[in-house]
Amino acid sequence: MSDIQLNSATITAVGSALVDLLIHEDDAFLKSIDKEKGGMTLVDDHEIQYVLSKSGKDPEIVPGGSACNTICGVAELGGKSGFIAKRGNDNFGDNYEKYLREIGVSPCFYSSDTPTGKVLSIITPDAQRSMFTYLGASVELHPDEIRSDLFKNSGIAILEGYLLFNRELMRAALDAAKKAGALIALDLASYEVVQGSKDILNGIIKNDVDILIANEDEAAAYTGISEEMKALEKMSEHVKIAVLKVGARGSFISHQGDVIQITADGHSRKGNLGDRIEASQSADIKDTTGAGDLWAAGFLYGIANGYSMEQSGRIGAACGFEVCQVVGAQISKEGWQRIKALKVSL
Repeated sequence: MSDIQLNSATITAVGSALVDLLIHEDDAFLKSIDKEKGGMTLVDDHEIQYVLSKSGKDPEIVPGGSACNTICGVAELGGKSGFIAKRGNDNFGDNYEKYLREIGVSPCFYSSDTPTGKVLSIITPDAQRSMFTYLGASVELHPDEIRSDLFKNSGIAILEGYLLFNRELMRAALDAAKKAGALIALDLASYEVVQGSKDILNGIIKNDVDILIANEDEAAAYTGISEEMKALEKMSEHVKIAVLKVGARGSFISHQGDVIQITADGHSRKGNLGDRIEASQSADIKDTTGAGDLWAAGFLYGIANGYSMEQSGRIGAACGFEVCQVVGAQISKEGWQRIKALKVSL
């Protein structure tokens, strides 16, 4: 029996509203704008506009940001969902909000005269991405704007790990969501996030978090343990559910002292927490952008809607797999059809 008790099936996320701008260029273009391939560079809005003007191509424009990717996935699955963020008073912000409403997300957007945040991704023929990030209005979300009534009737609150860079905002989000009775799901987001918040992270996870999600690097940075099963055991000490994502090999879910392995192709095994479980290799992938975000969407949707841990993990794996079959964080229409068919069959 699961010990997961929820107020409702609604999932509400707090995170950064960042518009993804995708263009395809070659290595010579990167050289012409004096940029090295790969990685992420923080820039201002003018530099993004300059790069776009040099390209001359119309970018593909889609809503982005880790928490937004997850909450959009929940909505695409048919789940009840909300998103709290700050956007600019501009066309990018208008279209961002319009898209979320069209797919069924109930957003609470605060607005600013600062432009909406953007991530320009230059995709080269070898599928590598060179990202230029302008955080814009997204970083202006203020702790006083995060109220408990925004989480009314929410069963799960997803807090983007990057909120740890704004400690007062993270604290406000934790307190407001808990006051409303929501379970707290925290994705550790990146190795850099963990390293930069070690002095507060243990206390937050011990006292506030119910569902903890991390990949191998994040788990090792948080626990100080490189061996996967031991790191997962450490992650599990103070939370109801701990998830360790291991890329193409799938994921491990720890709950009530048991571990379930979910391979990247959606198969599962069960074991005891101390056991070494060998994972299988998945099929080839085109792009891993958004894979962790969409995995979380499927898994948390399952938990919120009464699926078992194993079933929820399989929905998560299907979402993570399908987003790896396309370039970008938007699963194709056909991919969603396959995921929904799996959901019905469980």
